[in-house]
Amino acid sequence: MIKNKTGVRGEIYTSRYLRDNKYEILSTNYISSFGEIDIIARKGDTIHFVEVKARDEDTLTRPADAVDDYKQNRIMLTANNFVTRYKIEGACVFDVSEVYIGKDGSLVKLNYIPNAFEEN
Repeated sequence: MIKNKTGVRGEIYTSRYLRDNKYEILSTNYISSFGEIDIIARKGDTIHFVEVKARDEDTLTRPADAVDDYKQNRIMLTANNFVTRYKIEGACVFDVSEVYIGKDGSLVKLNYIPNAFEEN
């Protein structure tokens, strides 16, 4: 699957944000039969499954609104696949990164939402 430039830039800016804030990136674009997780990172003993939603700076809706119940469920199933496959122990949280991209591709704003939704 080919991602659009805005989405790729959003993941790049989010990865930079995570590294700058002392997260260790474990995987990007992790795919299972359930779906994809944009970024999987660790900070301390906690694993963060990060959904990146990037939009043009003049968008009328919040990017996080696109992470509906269906998308959350797919992310949780994919996260469970990752944890089982790699025998990960410790706490897991689901974060959303809202990235607003300027017309020239620059970062306008990044809103990182930790623990944006909880596992059911």
